[in-house]
Amino acid sequence: MRYDQWRMPDRSEAEEFIRLFHAEHPDQPVPLLTRLRQVADHLDRYGTYRHTRAELDFGARVAWRNSSRCIGRLYWQSLRVIDRRNAVTPDDIHAGLCDHLRLATNHGRIRPVISVFAPATPFRSAPLVWNSQLIRYAGYRAADGTPIGDRAQTGFTDTVRRLGWRAPGGWFDILPLVIQTHGDKPQLYEIPRELVLEVPLSHPDFPRFAELGLRWYAVPAVSHMRLRIGGVDYPLAPFNGWYMGTEIGARNLVDPDRYDLLPVVARLLGLDTRSESTLWRDRALVETNVAVLHSFQAAGVRITDHHTESRRFLTHLAREEAQGRTVPADWSWIVPPLSGGVTPVFHRYYDAAELSPNFHLDEDARARANGTCPVGP
Repeated sequence: MRYDQWRMPDRSEAEEFIRLFHAEHPDQPVPLLTRLRQVADHLDRYGTYRHTRAELDFGARVAWRNSSRCIGRLYWQSLRVIDRRNAVTPDDIHAGLCDHLRLATNHGRIRPVISVFAPATPFRSAPLVWNSQLIRYAGYRAADGTPIGDRAQTGFTDTVRRLGWRAPGGWFDILPLVIQTHGDKPQLYEIPRELVLEVPLSHPDFPRFAELGLRWYAVPAVSHMRLRIGGVDYPLAPFNGWYMGTEIGARNLVDPDRYDLLPVVARLLGLDTRSESTLWRDRALVETNVAVLHSFQAAGVRITDHHTESRRFLTHLAREEAQGRTVPADWSWIVPPLSGGVTPVFHRYYDAAELSPNFHLDEDARARANGTCPVGP
């Protein structure tokens, strides 16, 4: 089902969350039993209930704590939660998203931020952003079929072009936001250029690397995942941390369905690509990741490497286990895509539990982000 449409919160899930909140924050002005009665009364009267600001903050942070695919959860308590539940119009939502990018970018000192917009009610569907991230590069195909830009965004780029976007046709064009609110058609909004911090990529040992003209944006703000807290769904809750270098250098720039740059980098480095046994892919991959880390650090933009982050994840694991909490983790996401076997997260098993609160990716949201849904409300 579409989670931007109203659905009654599950009572047991609501109670479980309120109990969890009070267990970890016992000094509340409203006692636990009183708050449970308030929530039950609102569910009886209105079919839903509204989280207090403290509950919203806690729920969003715990959703990050419970995210099994994220290696950077050591910092979950530092997440800055922006309450945007009163934003109703597309203009209000666009303004809130711009504020999110401004706060998160922080002149390169990237801050973890989540902006939580209104859930659905019995009378109004929840607002949506179709984009998978607030900042994405467009993808095109030239007349001869040659891919240009981010191949994973070709379908979405076609969608926004049908909605009226005039595509520049370059390798790193910032896609507009597609915002949809109750009863309205989707609307296009450009992201002000001054809010998009980008890092040009160079290599400390190969000056010609800069000639490739590569760059990447600083803030990875995921915008199509549903935040669920105590049975209440928030379909629009964009969130970000900062990049781990391999996300850019071992996935975005080199995956065959993204920029597919390993052969390009290998040629630039003069590597022998005639045989796989020369390990030209591995060598080009390492140097691409060196370039990403070097460039972000030289630009003063926060980033982390996969070795450091792997050790920090085990610190998080130890802290959580000391608190008696389960730490769900998806091995295939926690182990980095580069040199995974020499990181400490490789050599162990993890709990596969799905805890709540959490983030969820729904099929209709995936379809919008892939450009495979019909254009219309």
